[in-house]
Amino acid sequence: MADRGTSAEPKQGKLVEMNWDPITRIIGNLGVYTKIDFANGEVAECHSTSSLFRGYSVFMKGKDPRDAGFITSRICGICGDNHTACSNYAQQMAYGIKPPPLAETIVNLGEAAEYMFDHTIFQDNMVFVDFCEAIVKETNPALLRRAESAEARNRDVHGYRTIADIMRGFNPFEGEIYKEALQISRVTREMFCLMEGRHVHPSTMYPGGVGTMPEPTTFTDYLSRLVHVLDFVKKSVALNDDVFDFFYEALPGYEEVGRRRVLLGCWGAWQNADVCDYRYETMSEWGKAMFVTPGVIVDGELVTNDLVDINLGIRILLGSSFYEDWANEEPFVTRDPLGNPVDMRHPWNQTTVPVPQKRDFDGNYSWVMSPRWFDGQNHLALDTGGGPLARLWSTALNGLVDTPYVRATGSSVQISLPRSDKLPETTLEWRIPHDKAGKPLSNAIERDRARVYFVAYAAAMALHFTEQALEQVRAGDSRIFTDFEVPDEAIGCGFHEAVRGVLSHHLVIKDKKIANYHPYPPTPWNASPRDSFGVPGPYEDAVGGTPIFEENGADDFKGIDIMRTVRSFDPCLPCGVHMYLGGGRELRKVHSPTFGGAHA
Repeated sequence: MADRGTSAEPKQGKLVEMNWDPITRIIGNLGVYTKIDFANGEVAECHSTSSLFRGYSVFMKGKDPRDAGFITSRICGICGDNHTACSNYAQQMAYGIKPPPLAETIVNLGEAAEYMFDHTIFQDNMVFVDFCEAIVKETNPALLRRAESAEARNRDVHGYRTIADIMRGFNPFEGEIYKEALQISRVTREMFCLMEGRHVHPSTMYPGGVGTMPEPTTFTDYLSRLVHVLDFVKKSVALNDDVFDFFYEALPGYEEVGRRRVLLGCWGAWQNADVCDYRYETMSEWGKAMFVTPGVIVDGELVTNDLVDINLGIRILLGSSFYEDWANEEPFVTRDPLGNPVDMRHPWNQTTVPVPQKRDFDGNYSWVMSPRWFDGQNHLALDTGGGPLARLWSTALNGLVDTPYVRATGSSVQISLPRSDKLPETTLEWRIPHDKAGKPLSNAIERDRARVYFVAYAAAMALHFTEQALEQVRAGDSRIFTDFEVPDEAIGCGFHEAVRGVLSHHLVIKDKKIANYHPYPPTPWNASPRDSFGVPGPYEDAVGGTPIFEENGADDFKGIDIMRTVRSFDPCLPCGVHMYLGGGRELRKVHSPTFGGAHA
């Protein structure tokens, strides 16, 4: 593959349909439909579609709001606890209550364990299959030959001499790193269950607090497991950095794979019990006190870190989805508790009316709507960067997080991990990524790189939360629940970070029952189809135009660069990929020497 930095005139070629459906079986079966220009080595067009209707917002109506956390947990079989936590945040706002500090710390410990568990199993047992020896041998044999002689810069940390040795370590079911990651995932799941009772649908998390018994041994058992995984966390960062840096060096131009404009959203994670009271009127203040700072980032710059602004800017566009418009219906909420007008396309006012129909890429083709964030002029197609990229970027730019183990600097996040079994005290630093020209960089590799750094971030914060919990117990403050009554009428909103990104729950209560309820996890943001303005969703945008570095031709094409792009967003546990080539049929020959010029 030639350096893609050259400006050679496009070759006359043919577009070939290549489609992968399904890529994932969670939150709708994800399909990616592409047209590939093999002559010029790039994806010419991409559509992202989901063929499964879920309908939680439909059957939540009329339910007891206290059941919302238990019901919405079942939205996802991977990050159900994130939904429970977010639902409880929304309910606590609606009920006007604040959990005791120890209860908040227990929730934070459970969520930290979930981040470590989920990111590890996804990164090492799912994402890195696309970078392992077995796959690279099939898709880029020349790259593997180079990897055999490329020394790993961080070999003193992780013990692998060459990049190829690392790639072999990630081979499914056989590689040492692959198998060790499975063991670490077991330990971190045990940590989760100590705090939230059951994985993945918590049994001890409720609005108002938790049911976890706050014995000192609860937290020391958690801590002993946490210390056990620190060696692996430190090695993982070094392993990932070595492989990703090698790809940049060995394949010039690979930074363009999965690249899109920097449009990132982060809703914040881990409430600060010293500040958070769950009142909407003070949400701007307690949002900024979160241990992951919320933010909307456009072209690398922080637009806002105010959860009130973030909330009011959310718009749900129908776009190319299979639903009936609700624009002419009666709104549920016209103004927020601060008196700000609430748009009809805000989740508080959304009504879900499914309209099943045949998939049509020139019309409607997905069960996913198109969430956007309105900045006053444009409806921005934010993505989550797979979760960690947006979280780290927002926290870094805000420069507000300052704990003994994690500190935001304004351009980076410093993560300090203490001495562990085999490795010394280590300070890691995630820096905002830029390309060689100095432009901010959001692409497949940086989404993946951020994930392993956020495992370290979560481990560091877990140390901080464990110390908090033990201090609270030793001080005799073992309260874990605040009583409440369900009001006749109320509204609430919860903001959190699911493992793979932004998560919000919007609740309307009337006559003590749920009148309207809309959860928006990261998948609709990332997997959205073209919206009402024709703007593609993040998967479509990132895959469309991405260069192809795979050495196979059309007849034996695996689509590895496309898969790396899609998987970098962490689309809810991708599993077996089914692929067909549309018969390998030629669509038409295209040559566009000038804007608007084309001929067969």
